[in-house]
Amino acid sequence: MTELQTTTRSAEILAAQHEHMFPCVKPLYREPLVLGEGSGVWAKDVDGVEYLDLFSGILSTSVGHCHPRVVQAVSEQVARLGHTSTLYVTEPQVRAAEKLNAITPAGLTRAFFTNSGTEAIETALNLAKIHTGRSEIVALRMGYHGRSAMATNLTAHASWRPLATSIAGISHAISPHSYRSPFGHLDEDAQAEAFAADLDEVIRTTTNGKPAAFIAETIQGVAGYVVPPKSYFARVAEIIRGYGGLLIIDEVQAGFGRCGEHWFGIDHWGVEPDIMVMAKGIANGFPAAATVARAEIADSWTAKTISTFGGNPISMAACAATLDVMREEDVPTRAKLRGDQLRDALDTLKAEYDWIGDVRGLGLMQAIELVKDRQTKEPDPGRTQALMEAAKEEGLLIGLGGHWGQVIRIGPSLLISGDEMAEGILRLNRACSRVARG
Repeated sequence: MTELQTTTRSAEILAAQHEHMFPCVKPLYREPLVLGEGSGVWAKDVDGVEYLDLFSGILSTSVGHCHPRVVQAVSEQVARLGHTSTLYVTEPQVRAAEKLNAITPAGLTRAFFTNSGTEAIETALNLAKIHTGRSEIVALRMGYHGRSAMATNLTAHASWRPLATSIAGISHAISPHSYRSPFGHLDEDAQAEAFAADLDEVIRTTTNGKPAAFIAETIQGVAGYVVPPKSYFARVAEIIRGYGGLLIIDEVQAGFGRCGEHWFGIDHWGVEPDIMVMAKGIANGFPAAATVARAEIADSWTAKTISTFGGNPISMAACAATLDVMREEDVPTRAKLRGDQLRDALDTLKAEYDWIGDVRGLGLMQAIELVKDRQTKEPDPGRTQALMEAAKEEGLLIGLGGHWGQVIRIGPSLLISGDEMAEGILRLNRACSRVARG
């Protein structure tokens, strides 16, 4: 493909964005894309140029752009009832909760719907504090949990923390990032124990010893799909509960079969959280999120609260339809099959290019980390950005992540076919060749 040029229509829209939007709303690419339509794993810009989308709106269009079942459900609902607020009961919200309860870990039987992952995180934290009567929270370095004041302070990336002051009562343990572990070359079990021991020390030294909760993403998304050692979550669950706190698991990116084989990332480690948070893929891109908890924890919240648009009938119709499609298509199994196909290709690329330092992930949540030298592991954000641009020129949409912007993130629709994945792999290979040629 020849390098794409910004056309008059794109230029007009981009100029309007520059004039009317906050400058902190920063699109990817030197020449930002103005997308106009999508179907399945394909998206088109406003000038009709088609792209194979392997990032799915940051893992949100879980069953593909404009899935007909979701479109139909939304169309029928918007013509029937658009909004009431949570002051009234609606069948779409109750049905969505029932369908969600059918796939969440057995003990998590109560749901609270909001509009976004950030709001779901806030709900989880408030619930943990109410239930325990405590106020301190422990999170992970490199974690990302949203954009509110509380969620920003939980987030442990300087570039995502614009607030001038920090909120008291939040501590951070070391990220269970084996590739960049400060503990050296230990086996997986020893790494897990070392990371867990750090959490214990953080609780003993930076809190009053009575934390309300420990919160973690099952796979750290913004950090570049960091997958913890196998026994890590079992150990940290034991530690936080030993101090009388709750385990909150953030499944905003990793949930709904994306990691393959199981419905949620935490299921891979056989650990049942006390509270779990989910969003993004829950409604195939419609504004919806959920906080789910054990009944005795949910029952602790007796004070008044409301989410005006949380549980909105339209979003709940999208949620219910999305969950139906996911179950009928058995997306955990599909994600395992297509994830294995993708992982084999990424491992092959690593063998070919010495600037790929690490390949990691589970299911359809896979990443490659680019480095200047495999021995020093010095991040290479410049080459990573070049690969992003090269992929765009090949008509391929992928994501960016990592603390230094050195990680390529891949997370397509869970319904991607084998042929579509093969096409994506072919385009990624060509993009890597472009970068290698300089």
